[in-house]
Amino acid sequence: MSITATDRTATDRSASGRTVTDGSATDRSASGRTVTEKTGARTDEAAALIAGARDRIDVLDDRIIGLIQERMAVSAVIQESRIASGGRRVNLNREMEVLAHFRDALGRPGTALAMTMLELCRGRI
Repeated sequence: MSITATDRTATDRSASGRTVTDGSATDRSASGRTVTEKTGARTDEAAALIAGARDRIDVLDDRIIGLIQERMAVSAVIQESRIASGGRRVNLNREMEVLAHFRDALGRPGTALAMTMLELCRGRI
């Protein structure tokens, strides 16, 4: 009896050491990797859940990027107005408020996130 490569992957372990079942080894994505390989899941059900959640994260990431770009534009207007009136480009007191707000909401990693956002928003004039 001959076993094809597809039959073998349906019952054997994949190259990553995971057991492949229910034909998932043949459900390949555009990258050529199986859904379970791509998600790191061990079952098709978990892989489907992870893939859906990742799609949602991608949508959220796009919204976050859009909001940061909008914030950058608003920040540029503020900086232009401040400089035109003889002030400095950056208001350090305001930046400290933003840092504290992010830290209070997200913990210490929030401070690093706020620093990155402030860096993106500075000096784009």
